[in-house]
Amino acid sequence: MPEHFPHGVRSEVGRLRTVMLHRPGNELRRLTPRNNDALLFDGLPWVDRAQVEHDAFAEALRGRGVEVLYLSELLTETLADPDAREAAIAHTMRDLRLGDTLRRYLTDLLRDQGPDELAETLMAGLRNDEVSGTGSVVAALHAPDDFLIDPLPNLLFTRDSSVWVGDRVTVTSLAMPARQRETQLTELIYQFHPRFAGTERIHGWDKEFLEGGDVLALAEGVLAVGVGERTRPAGAERLARTAFAQGLAHTVLAVPIDQDRATMHLDTICTMVDVDAMVMYPNVAHRLAATAIRPDPDGDLMVEPSAPFIEAAARAMGIDRLQLIDTGLDPVTAEREQWDDGNNTLAIEPKVAIAYERNVETNERLAAAGIDVIAIAGSELGSGRGGPRCMSCPISRDPL
Repeated sequence: MPEHFPHGVRSEVGRLRTVMLHRPGNELRRLTPRNNDALLFDGLPWVDRAQVEHDAFAEALRGRGVEVLYLSELLTETLADPDAREAAIAHTMRDLRLGDTLRRYLTDLLRDQGPDELAETLMAGLRNDEVSGTGSVVAALHAPDDFLIDPLPNLLFTRDSSVWVGDRVTVTSLAMPARQRETQLTELIYQFHPRFAGTERIHGWDKEFLEGGDVLALAEGVLAVGVGERTRPAGAERLARTAFAQGLAHTVLAVPIDQDRATMHLDTICTMVDVDAMVMYPNVAHRLAATAIRPDPDGDLMVEPSAPFIEAAARAMGIDRLQLIDTGLDPVTAEREQWDDGNNTLAIEPKVAIAYERNVETNERLAAAGIDVIAIAGSELGSGRGGPRCMSCPISRDPL
């Protein structure tokens, strides 16, 4: 096995060494006007163009010396393990819509598939008209183009199903039913792939709802966790307890966020671009609050009164002030560029960040603040409401 950097992430801006992406595939070609809402996409992306844009994103990372791993390749390699195959099939067959007859038929079908074909089926799904002779009432009553196994178009956003906290990987629990199989597949990779042998996993897909886009490592030992419709208060509490018990953090900031399509996760509101600088949606910057959670000497939690997020973050990080860089130049521009993921940047190292090129005014503000902006196209990649941070799961960063 080739040499690779030690796995671990202790900040948002330490030099990025290894990242996991998912190149858009047939799971996105399965989106239709009839199913895209249920599968959490605002539009129907032009997949060929999305692949071109994603390849450019990956190349921008490689150009800065970052090792790029692809989720689809890791999954295929994982499914060469018989135990991983059985676990993947069992998770998929938990769907209560199938019925016993169809479940037995599909179990046999999936067991006959090789790792490549099985990985493709698990990601892109399986339509009713792609099987025959099931003898199933369920299949007989479904329309030909109904999915028996749903596609997973949101695999594109690898940040959501796992996030590293120190040298442990947090396997998350996704709240939306359309996304729950994503985190099961991600956990299989960390459990069975040789690359991650010995990696300790925390949390898990069967735990309280917690999504990776809501978890920001503001500084060594300081986590911010957005709490809303996706990550629930119990998920934030569970992560805090685990992080404290395992010495991964000394402070967790629980940050309530208003839930809508433009602010579904904390990282759609703000992301770090330097050790003390953050790009942030100005329309919420000064009303965003945080509740600081710390361990008490008896092993329980100390919950402090709510305080302005900017102040609470600076205090937890041990700095005088957290520098804010606004999205856009005025409230209207800020709202438009917030929708276009202007705040969802991916730091490569301090003062270097990847951002969508379409957010011209936000990028100008970043450049004026001394941030080197690597601009990438995202007209099709952004159709699922996610930017460079959402599309990437850092696996290795240098300590600051």
